[in-house]
Amino acid sequence: MAAINKIAVNSPSRQNPSELETAIAGALFDLESNTQDLKATLRPLQFVSAREVEVGHGKKAVIIFVPVPLLQSFHKIQQRLTRELEKKFSDRHVLFVAQRRILPRPKRSATSRSNQKQKRPRSRTLTAVHDAILSDLVYPVEIVGKRTRTKEDGSKTLKVILDEKERGGVDHRLDAYGEVYRRLTGRAVVFDFPQGGAADY
Repeated sequence: MAAINKIAVNSPSRQNPSELETAIAGALFDLESNTQDLKATLRPLQFVSAREVEVGHGKKAVIIFVPVPLLQSFHKIQQRLTRELEKKFSDRHVLFVAQRRILPRPKRSATSRSNQKQKRPRSRTLTAVHDAILSDLVYPVEIVGKRTRTKEDGSKTLKVILDEKERGGVDHRLDAYGEVYRRLTGRAVVFDFPQGGAADY
């Protein structure tokens, strides 16, 4: 089946795709075959895997994980692609996130340092990957500020301020962004818009 080619060759899902992944591969292949203005851009694009999560209020979100090298190409058509896929997967938000890997913090012992072949790239640190997931989830909306709030019980919640200009287009997706981020990182986040201007944040 030609649609299976929309799943990356090195992905375990290529050999044994879930029902959801098969449906997404088919939808992408249909769009590539039948939508003239998307054909050239979609042809080289593939995804790694997909999962569905509950995001509250009876809604679900479909998270499509894409290879990091292809993320910019997805961004070029992401708004259009999201609209088309949400027509096919009704009552579900569709979100694109790059498939990134977190490398563990290097051990401090002299032996482990001498055996370490190369320094851990900053892009593979926990903080960098979590920041990148945030940016992926809200794309193309710009993040204009962040605050971490610590409650009396010691728990922390990240407050992310989004560009006010995009409020109308994403207001209804904020709960989905928050729940998906929590599922992917284990961290609580609240999305909001500037109250008195971005400079306050």
